Amino acid sequence: MKAIKNLGLIIFLIGLAIFTAIPVLGTFRLDQGTFDEIVKEKNIKSDGFIQSINENVVGKDFKGMLSLSPVVSSAIDAANSQHRKNKEYNKVIYTSGHDMAALVGKKSGTGFIAQNKGLMWFFTFGLGIIGALMFILPNVILLGKKGIKNNGIYHESATNRGWIAWMVFIFLVSFYLVLYFRPEFAVNWTFLVDPISESLSGNPAGHWFVYGFMYCVVMTVMAVRMYIKYRHNMYQVVRTTSVLFFQIVFAFLIPEIMVRLQMPYYDFKNAFPLDYDFFFQWNLKELLNSGGIGLFILVWGIVLTLVIVPVMVYFFGKRWYCSWVCGCGGLAETLGDPYRQHSSKSLFSWKVERWLIHGVLLFAIVMTGMTLYSFFTESSTIFGIKTQSVQNTYSLLIGAIFAGVIGTGFYPIFGNRVWCRFGCPLAAYLGFVQRFKSRFRITTNGGQCISCGNCSTYCEQGIDVRAYAQKGENIVRSSCVGCGICSAVCPRGVLKLENGPEEGRINPTEVLLGNDVDLMELVNKK
Repeated sequence: MKAIKNLGLIIFLIGLAIFTAIPVLGTFRLDQGTFDEIVKEKNIKSDGFIQSINENVVGKDFKGMLSLSPVVSSAIDAANSQHRKNKEYNKVIYTSGHDMAALVGKKSGTGFIAQNKGLMWFFTFGLGIIGALMFILPNVILLGKKGIKNNGIYHESATNRGWIAWMVFIFLVSFYLVLYFRPEFAVNWTFLVDPISESLSGNPAGHWFVYGFMYCVVMTVMAVRMYIKYRHNMYQVVRTTSVLFFQIVFAFLIPEIMVRLQMPYYDFKNAFPLDYDFFFQWNLKELLNSGGIGLFILVWGIVLTLVIVPVMVYFFGKRWYCSWVCGCGGLAETLGDPYRQHSSKSLFSWKVERWLIHGVLLFAIVMTGMTLYSFFTESSTIFGIKTQSVQNTYSLLIGAIFAGVIGTGFYPIFGNRVWCRFGCPLAAYLGFVQRFKSRFRITTNGGQCISCGNCSTYCEQGIDVRAYAQKGENIVRSSCVGCGICSAVCPRGVLKLENGPEEGRINPTEVLLGNDVDLMELVNKK
């Protein structure tokens, strides 16, 4: 079995190496007809840009995006600079140089990668899936009987911030930087999944489709690992199945099929303020111009945030969303599971968490208020501040860097819930409801606790669960996502996730000092 695992690891690394090299490979040749289509599609009126591309790009071969991208970006920058100097604002091209290079690359891709999409998919995604499953599946036998399986986790380089963890960190951060800031280097990845995209939406794949497809593949493969590792705990098996279903069906398949049916692209489970651009002007106009389905989506999004979310949290805690539905939580619970022990349990981290996550929530609310004010009054500024600038700042700092680059890229170093714990505005909103108006709690049987510390070690939200268990105190924390891992790794069955009456849900236990305590009076207070 170990030989199979080692072979699987080699196959996976080969697929990963090819996938990593693809962005800088390939051949691009833009013909005149294709460029004319781009000019018409983007409504480009800049003669300087058109002339520059005709002279420097059309009819020429480019070996890799590293040679094509600078030429396209320079052409846009030079043209826009001249137009702004001459105050020809109607000719300015507002598409960024990187996005334009991605569009040109997508339209002009030739050579082996673009012409052998299925084969290249197998050499990347295919080998990655096969290798990963060969590495994971033997654990059914190697891990032995059902039970807690965290032996040696602090002795492995991959799970204890060793060199392997740092390599994973570099790869994840680099991947998200390409995704958000250099989409032209994802063009060759889009060729690999074009057939899948065309079968779903009818359109060629973009870099966000690559991300969505890869997201589902990674979650599915790592879910197999979850099934094997936590097969002793039915709660984990069902929960993992739930997040897989909602990610694949609601976040990936349904939105793509809606595009094929000429409906707005929409993820019905994505609630505001996590879906921070739901009330942006462009989205509201698109929904209002899409007829009945657009109006339904608008009403659904509002009802989901203001009614369904708090009501569900009241009955089941924030776990119903964060651990059973949310795609961010789904990736954290599958791909991020090997790193959950890295979540800091220090008092300092808790203080940073409170200020940071509620600060992001406040930022989202203020931005949305400005957005709605601008939409209804048709004003672009409030108190001299441009609404668009605030939106762009939030999109960059929170939507891209915090949620993507840091939120996922930092898994191997800071744990799997960096975004959910410190940055997600929806988690902050759910946390308020869970703390002050919910039936959910984790009950503890202090008499059974042996203070092993498993619960605190593997709490991905950095809660010192053991401190509650030792006192027999219910755990009612706004940050708890109800993943249930603390209960799954407890060897004594001390912890239990429950929904019960609000009365007595919060039961702080006093530390008894001295010999003059009236025990009967204390019991009666309970």
